[in-house]
Amino acid sequence: MIELITEHIPTLLALVATGAFAGVLAGLLGVGGGIVIVPVLFFLFQRFGVSAESAMLVATATSLATIIPTSISSIRSHHAKGNVDFSLLKHWALFILVGVLVASWLVTRIDGTFLTVLFGGIATLSAFNMLFRTGKSALFAQLPTKPGQWLMAAAIGFFSAMVGIGGGTLSVPLLTLYNYPVHKAVGTAAAIGLLISLPAAFVMLVFGSAPADAPVATVGLVNVVGFMCIVPLTVLFAPVGASLAARLDAVKLKKVFAVVLLITGLRMLTQVLL
Repeated sequence: MIELITEHIPTLLALVATGAFAGVLAGLLGVGGGIVIVPVLFFLFQRFGVSAESAMLVATATSLATIIPTSISSIRSHHAKGNVDFSLLKHWALFILVGVLVASWLVTRIDGTFLTVLFGGIATLSAFNMLFRTGKSALFAQLPTKPGQWLMAAAIGFFSAMVGIGGGTLSVPLLTLYNYPVHKAVGTAAAIGLLISLPAAFVMLVFGSAPADAPVATVGLVNVVGFMCIVPLTVLFAPVGASLAARLDAVKLKKVFAVVLLITGLRMLTQVLL
């Protein structure tokens, strides 16, 4: 056992650093952990001999598993401030779940290359949104009719589960486009993240098959070691990021992160397409 731990110390340290980094960014900039965790795990696993295709599958599932406990903590915090819209969730939940279940099943069946391209595209678009949209530029006066909202909910669930991210990356920009209050959008996105991550991680854990070159301790498509290393550090360092946010210019830092995210997304795309 000691020899096994010693052999994988570099991997363990890298996973711990991933959790700390994701926690600080979540607290500092309000970005979801998945948008950080997926690309870091994608490149990290490849450094330890995992193919790009397998690395993306395991990174996606592991990221979703880590979102479960962190979203629960986030929901409690936002609910205490009255920023979780349970009325919206009541109407959206079933359609989010349908999108999530379809996507989760697909992830257990398709090649990781497609997921890499999809994540790279979403990361690139998210980076442009952070760089060029102020968050106050609503395009519509209010949310669409119920069928339109159901389509939005299903799309958020589907694409988020496909690439291993919580609800915030897609739902916050979409909701604010429709003149939805930004604080309530962020709080509600935390609950959406739980609706996405819990069923998605379960499907990928139970019905996914670990690739032959998967990292050690991968069950289904979820890397248990990664989960155990990342979650405690994410929870521990999120308050550190929140404390830093009070002292630093979060707007400028978000622009810097957007540039890094843009480079990451483009690198993932070029690795697969070129």
